[in-house]
Amino acid sequence: MPIKFPFSKNKKETINRTLGLDYDHIPKHVAIIMDGNGRWAKNRGMPRIAGHKEGMGVVKKIVRHASDLGVQILTLYAFSTENWKRPKNEVDFLMKLPVDFLGTYLPELIDRNVQVQTIGDVSLLPAHTQKAIKDAIEKTSDNDGLILNFALNYGSRYEMVHAVKEIAENVEKGVISASDVTEEMFTSHLYTSKLLEPDLLIRTSGEQRLSNFLLWQLAYSEFWFTEVFWPDFDESHFEKALYDYQNRKRRYGGI
Repeated sequence: MPIKFPFSKNKKETINRTLGLDYDHIPKHVAIIMDGNGRWAKNRGMPRIAGHKEGMGVVKKIVRHASDLGVQILTLYAFSTENWKRPKNEVDFLMKLPVDFLGTYLPELIDRNVQVQTIGDVSLLPAHTQKAIKDAIEKTSDNDGLILNFALNYGSRYEMVHAVKEIAENVEKGVISASDVTEEMFTSHLYTSKLLEPDLLIRTSGEQRLSNFLLWQLAYSEFWFTEVFWPDFDESHFEKALYDYQNRKRRYGGI
């Protein structure tokens, strides 16, 4: 049976007893590389796009659960700068997913006080995709609950090069000097400048690499990998990741 939302107090207490989750120490920012849609579909003799469609339903479940558990920011790696290399029919389908997702789920996001944001160069996305994203951002801009942050046409190396160019231009103009450049300044030129850095990164499907995702921002994040393909990922897996996170010690280079 699927978990119903929002949780009642008793439901939260039941999960707490089962997993030992500490609701006072939920990670503020969770980032997820949603991997394995294509392989999930292939294992079932289905086209890759069937896996992407199934994965969209999982996004809805995890957003609901993250919101109810008190996560402040959920960043989802939805489409990378490298994903343009995929077959055209798959790319076209992926470009429709934000339209379908937001078209059906936006009223609930608004009702749940979720704010939609994006990182990446969305200007290169098709017009219909851009419109759906823009509408969602505008209609949820006053919400102050969970920030649902989609990484779309996102590549961390591009992001960092772009930041370096902006800083270099300011040095050339005499706005700043090279000695003024700090980690804080560099961070202020990234897409995520107004967001907390991720506390926890989750990657599904068994792969254990970052794939050009938030390379700067994940410097001190905890990583959690699972063999489970994204379409099979559910609330219990999400809770397990949070439980494991809570049982690690983050020393940031100290003792």
